[in-house]
Amino acid sequence: MNQFKDWGFSTDWWQGKKGEYWVLGQAILSLGFVLLPVYTPTNFQLLAEQNQLIIWAGTLVFGTIAVVLLIGGGLHLGENLTPLPHPKQHSQLVTTGIYGIIRHPLYGGVVFLAIAYGFWQWSLAHLIGAVLLFVFFNFKANREEIWLENKFSDDYDDYRSRVKKLIPWLY
Repeated sequence: MNQFKDWGFSTDWWQGKKGEYWVLGQAILSLGFVLLPVYTPTNFQLLAEQNQLIIWAGTLVFGTIAVVLLIGGGLHLGENLTPLPHPKQHSQLVTTGIYGIIRHPLYGGVVFLAIAYGFWQWSLAHLIGAVLLFVFFNFKANREEIWLENKFSDDYDDYRSRVKKLIPWLY
């Protein structure tokens, strides 16, 4: 229970003041992604049989990006890491390392991992699931950025204007 307190959860977590419902939604969506059946339309299957290299290349490229974002994001956040979108009370704004390339590397990393899995399984259902994860994390990041802007004011505005949100150098 101390870990939950360290992350910023409070005894009135059920009120959702720090984004607890975003964490619950993320858990449900992630579980739903894992439970999705592999679905490969016939045309997709024919493409895979002709171009096995596409499957392996997509898996490798998107998987590598995911690992870099997830490990870099976790390491650079350090003590600031929390599953809640609300920043910890004594947190610092991290803008170096992977955070100099992308504002939400952990969210982006999960999306890239989902895309890599979709390629590995060659599953249209999982690629669509990855798009849904992207939409969810985009909305979660929007909410988190309101709290970050309130906490770090001008510094966050400058940071947001220089660094992309979920996809390095693109978005």
